[in-house]
Parts: sequence; structure tokens; C-alpha cells
Amino acid sequence: MPTSLPTLRVGGRHRKPKAPGPALRRAAVVAVAAPVAGTILAGPSAFAAEKSGTGAAVLNPTERKIAANLNSRAQDARLGDRLSGVVIDAESGRTVWGHDATTALMPASTTKLATATAALKVLGSDHRFTTKVVHAAGTLTLVGGGDRTLTTGDLTELARTAASGLLDAGVTSVKVQVDDSLFPSPTLATGWNNGYYPDSVAPVRALVVNGRHVTDTSLDAGQTFAQLLAEQGVTANGAVTRGVAGSGDTTVARHQSDQLSVIVRHMLKVSDNDIAESLLRTTALAAGRPATFEGGSAVVREVLTQYGISLRDFVMHDGSGLSRANRIPARTVADILDVASDPRHTDTLKHIVDGLPVAGEAGSTLGPEWGRFDTADSSCAVGRVKAKTGTLTGAIGLSGLTKAEDGHWKIFSFIENDSPATPGAVKDALDGLAATVNGCWAE
Repeated sequence: MPTSLPTLRVGGRHRKPKAPGPALRRAAVVAVAAPVAGTILAGPSAFAAEKSGTGAAVLNPTERKIAANLNSRAQDARLGDRLSGVVIDAESGRTVWGHDATTALMPASTTKLATATAALKVLGSDHRFTTKVVHAAGTLTLVGGGDRTLTTGDLTELARTAASGLLDAGVTSVKVQVDDSLFPSPTLATGWNNGYYPDSVAPVRALVVNGRHVTDTSLDAGQTFAQLLAEQGVTANGAVTRGVAGSGDTTVARHQSDQLSVIVRHMLKVSDNDIAESLLRTTALAAGRPATFEGGSAVVREVLTQYGISLRDFVMHDGSGLSRANRIPARTVADILDVASDPRHTDTLKHIVDGLPVAGEAGSTLGPEWGRFDTADSSCAVGRVKAKTGTLTGAIGLSGLTKAEDGHWKIFSFIENDSPATPGAVKDALDGLAATVNGCWAE
């Protein structure tokens, strides 16, 4: 039977019911690890108290300006007629602007924000993935633990350690097999097509080296391991095969990944589909569910519900956002970011905000190499916006945070579907909307 997730412990200020989404809004904690061009984002040093008013939102002059400009700029022909968008003031919780904010659209890779939230909550930010080598009856088994960041260097250390013990015992040859039974055999998620393999995402297995996109990542890793083992003086008898390690097998080498917090930040920075899918399965296992798309998505829904996030019209079939059957409203994505920046959840979820790409940050999905924030309207926001991107054919998303001219942090989410414009043109238009929220594109 699936185990129940631990009930969220909410301390400090109380949340007041307010639909839709979480009620408590606060100044968002935002930190940038390395300088980029422009004004660098910096988080506020203190958090404002929760506002107690429940009446209609009264916008300040800066917010009225943001709303008026967004009302106009959301009509940009490049955005087509299917845009879901919302802007929230992080301190007060008031909605500054909304356009079909609760309309569920194809979210693309902004789905990863939901995946990251569940993984950090269920596994913990200090979780590490373990890859090990076990020995029994003349066979070495490389056992996968779901680590999508395993490198050739890591396998080299495993091979060196394993070979040292074998050679000390006078053993110079062994059979080599791989055990990737932690995850079931790969399948296509609802909304995936065969063309995704292996370019957009590799078949999801528990063992892979260097993030290679090959059909059988486990055997590929095992063959690499066998070669490295031979370099240490221990040869493999025959071809590498697939098997299951026995409970009594002796562990002869072990490797642990970076902490989950580091992995999540990297996943969001570069929008790594493979890491997202492995996290979905590992999260499912930790919650006592099958390591499947369905099991992982169920846990994501449960975690978001515990955080008070509305799942109305929320449809999720994978962890990466590649599924064309996923549907998430912009308001829900904004609420996920709102929770991630909540000071009460800092220890667990701050790594989501830390992992958001920064406008103009080379090496991220908002870097200049991707043509982001490089127009006359949006270049002013370089270094001023942190946001998760999303890109599929017919679906572009941008969701994140920025400090507006009133000095308050604003959470925004924009999701566009089915625009007749080119993807590059749509991204330029969305970058302009983010610059509008920041206020640097003011006129």
C-alpha cells in the first residue's frame, strides 16, 4: 500500500484561506550565485507581515502601470489568442494582473517546477543517489540508483575500488552485469511520441553514464564500467548482461551523487528532461508508490495539495513537461513559485528559486545563446528577472520573479499555446512581458 506523505508543518504566520492558490504572500527570497550583465537580482533582507485585508485588491501606482501595460502588450499578435497569465504581488498576495489565469494550457517545461517541489519535499534537499558495485560468485553487478548525473569519472573510481579488492584476492576476471531494476522498463508517457527517444529524452532507466541519450543507458553504462575495470587489471568474461543483485551480495564499491538541492538547481537552470523524469520516479518510490509516470504524478498532486495549491484543471503525465497532454493554468504555476519562495519553506524549497535561470545568464535557458532578453524592449531586464522557461511546438512558457519599481517582488507566469508566430518571436514577446512586470520597459 502507498505510504502517506507527512503532513506539512506550518509554523509562524497563519495562512488565511483565499482562492485560488495559497494565501500567504511575502517578499520572495531570490539569490544569484554568479554575476551576470545588468543589475543583479538580490533578495530582500526581511519579510513583510501578512496583510489581513480580505477586500478587493487596491493596486498601487506601480502596479496600475504594470497592469495597464500588460493589458496592452498581451494583445501582441505574436502571442496569438491563447495566453494564460498572472502577476501576483509577493508581499500582499494581491493579483496585480490576470488574463485567463485559471485556463489550463500546455505548460511545457514549466512542469518541472511541480516535479522539483515534490522531489524536495519527499526526498529532502540533502538526499543523495547511490550507485554501487556488488560481488557474488564471480560476478560484479553495477547497481543503478537513479543518478542521472553519474559520470565516467565516477565509474572510474568505482572500477578502481572494485578492482583493488579483487586483485588483492587474486581474482583477475569476472562476469559483469547491470541491475537497473529500481525503475520498471521504460514506457512512453501519455502525450509522448516515439520521436522523443533518444534526442529529447532517453528511455528512463535507473542507470546511465554522462547523461548519454542511447536506447539502453544501463547496458551502455555497464559496458563503460567493464572497459574501465579492464584498465585496472580485471577483465570481463563475455558480454555485459542485465540481472538483479542478490540480497546477500557483498558491496565492494559505492558512489554518492551531489545533494538533491544541487541537482534540482542544475535541472532547472538547463531544463534537463532526463533528471526530471528520474526525480519523478525516485519521488514515487520514496512515497511508497510505483516508480512510474502515474505513481510520480500522483505524489506531485498530493504534495501540491498539502501546500494549498489548487489542482483545478491540473493534468500532469510526466516529470519533464514533454507530454503534450499536460495542462496547467498559469495561476497554478505562480502559486508553486509563491510556495517555493515562502520563508516557512526555505530549508526545503529555496533551491527552486535558486535554480531559476537569470535573464542573460550564459549556460542557462535564458542565456544569450538562446536569444533571450536581447530585444530593445526586454534587454533592460537582463539580470533583473529569474524565470523557468518552457518550450514545445505550439507551447511557450515563462514563469518567475522580479522586483518591480515599487520595490516589491512580483511573481509572474505566462503560458502561450498555438501562436501563429515563430517560437523565437513568441519568446521575445514573453520576455517583453517580464520586462514590463519589472518596470524597465515602462513606456
